[in-house]
Amino acid sequence: MNNTATLKRTDAAAIASRISRRTVATVIATILFAIIMISFRPFDPAGPEAAGGDIVNQIGFSALGAAAVFSLFAFVDRRVLTSLLSPWWLLMMAFFMLSVLNATDPMGAFRTALFTFIGIITVAAVLTVPRDADSFSTVLGVAGILVVVLCYAGLFLYPGIAIHTSASAEPQHAGLWRGLFSHKNVAGPVMAALSFAGLYLFRRGRRRSGFILFVTALYFLSNTGSKTTAGIVPLAIVMVMGPSIFGMRRLVPVIFAVALILSAVATVGIVISRPLWELSQQLSPGLTYTGRTALWSFSLDMLANRPWFGYGYESFWGTPLLLNQDQPFDRSWDIRNIVHGHNGYLDIAVLMGLPALVVAVMTFLVVPMVDFLRVSHRRENVFLADLFMMILIFTSLNAFLESFFFRRADPVWLFLVLSAFGLRFVARFPVHRKVPD
Repeated sequence: MNNTATLKRTDAAAIASRISRRTVATVIATILFAIIMISFRPFDPAGPEAAGGDIVNQIGFSALGAAAVFSLFAFVDRRVLTSLLSPWWLLMMAFFMLSVLNATDPMGAFRTALFTFIGIITVAAVLTVPRDADSFSTVLGVAGILVVVLCYAGLFLYPGIAIHTSASAEPQHAGLWRGLFSHKNVAGPVMAALSFAGLYLFRRGRRRSGFILFVTALYFLSNTGSKTTAGIVPLAIVMVMGPSIFGMRRLVPVIFAVALILSAVATVGIVISRPLWELSQQLSPGLTYTGRTALWSFSLDMLANRPWFGYGYESFWGTPLLLNQDQPFDRSWDIRNIVHGHNGYLDIAVLMGLPALVVAVMTFLVVPMVDFLRVSHRRENVFLADLFMMILIFTSLNAFLESFFFRRADPVWLFLVLSAFGLRFVARFPVHRKVPD
C-alpha cells in the first residue's frame, strides 16, 4: 500500500514537472514576443533607431539575447535549431557581416548589427520554444492583445506621442495613430501582422480572442492612415485563403511570385524604364509614390558606383556622404534628411551590393515559397503555414515602399524573419495540437 502511494506521488511529481516545463516555456516565449514588439522604450518617437543609443536599451537587449539563447538550449530540440540554419541563411549572414566590415565605421556598425542578431535569435526562440500549437497560440494571443491594449491606452494616456502631431518632423501625418511605435508606418504593419494572428487563432477554435485581436488590430490599422498597408492586408488573406478553399494550395506561391514581379515593375521598374514611366503616368498622372521615385532614382545612381559590395551597413542614409550632397530644387524629398530609401530591396543592394540582394531574394522569398509547398496536410501545420505565408506576403510587398531589412529590432523586420523561419519549421516537423503531459 505504501509502495503504491509512493509511486502515485512520484508519478504526480513527474507530471507536475512536465506541466511546469511546458508552462515556463510558454511564458518565456510570450515575454520575448511581447518585448520585441513593445521594445524597452515604448512611446519613444526614436523607436528602433535608438536601439543602441542608451543604457536602457543596451542592458535590456543584452538580457533579451541572453534569455533567448538560454531558452533555445533549455527547451528546443537541437535538430530543430539546426534546421533553421539553411545554407541560404548562412550565406545571407555572411554578406551581412561583410557589409559591417565594409562600413565607414566598422565598430559602430558591429555594435548596431549585434541588435539585429539579437532580434533574429529572439524570433527563433519565440517560434521554437513553445511545445505545441496550443502553446504558440497562447503566445500570439497574450502578447498580441497586450500590444493592442497598450496602443489604445496610449491614445488616452500619451496622445501627444501615440498620435502624430503637427509639431513633429512630418506635420502632414498629424492626427494619424502610431500607438507605442515610432511611426505610423511601423504601427500599421505590426497591426496587420497581429490581424493575421487573430485570424489564425479564430481558425484554431479560439474564436473570442481571435476575433477581438483581428478586429481591434484592423481598426487601429485603419487609423494609421497607411493606405498601402490597408490594401495589402486583405490581398494577403485572399492570396492564401482563396486557392485553399478550392483545393489549390500549390498555386499560392505562384500567385505570390506574380505579385512580387508586378510590384517590382510598378515601383522601381518605372524608375528604370522610360516606357514604363510613361505608361504609369498615363494610368495615374503624377504618380511618384509620395516622392519615393526620386529616392529610388538617386539610390540607383549611387548603386551604379558600387554595385558589388555597396556602401556598407549603416553607411549610406543619414551619413556625411549624403549630408554633404547638393539638393536639387526640383527633387521632391531631401535625401540629406532621409533615414532609409523607402524600398527595402534597393536598400539591401545599396548597403550590401547586388549579389547580396540576389541572396536576400532567395533567403526571404524563394526558399519560404518552396517550404510552403513542402508543408504536410496536417491540420496544425496547414494553419501555421497559412499564418506565416500571410505575414510573408504582406511584409515582402510592403518592402517595396518601406525599408526594414536588418534594421536593428524593427518589429516589421522581425515579423518577416518569423515568417521565413516559421515556414521552414512547419515544412520539416509535425506540429501537434497539444503535446501530452
